[in-house]
Amino acid sequence: MAGLRVADNIGLCLPPSRRRLTLRLQDERLSGSHIRVSMLPRDTNARGTIFGGVILSHLDMAGGIAASRVAARNFVTRAMRAVEFIAPVYVGDVVSFYTSVVGRGTTSITVKVSVEAERGRDPRHRVKVTEAEVVYVSVDEAGKPLAL
Repeated sequence: MAGLRVADNIGLCLPPSRRRLTLRLQDERLSGSHIRVSMLPRDTNARGTIFGGVILSHLDMAGGIAASRVAARNFVTRAMRAVEFIAPVYVGDVVSFYTSVVGRGTTSITVKVSVEAERGRDPRHRVKVTEAEVVYVSVDEAGKPLAL
């Protein structure tokens, strides 16, 4: 908590326009984690859009990072629920994967991952791409479920 108070005090020293940015970044850190990835030509399909599997891979990675922050364990993906692509992703888009832990069981953690794409050079132009709940199970070295 002391670290957050220091960060809050530093934010107050900034001009008002920068204060809002600082507070928003602090809120994102507290509510969950996120990763951002720039999409490259190697990630495209024959139609020129990004493969859905590339998005799913990053979605899984972001959720796994969030689960490992809850418990320092090895996790495997058990299920990805209701993934529906709403909008395409293009080369040059910066794709953000925002996570929040929504459930915790004896051996599992459920993470909601929301995916947005920033179009082109304007980071204010964001498009929702998909979202999913991903269930991760904590396992030991033999691959057997391990209590959290």
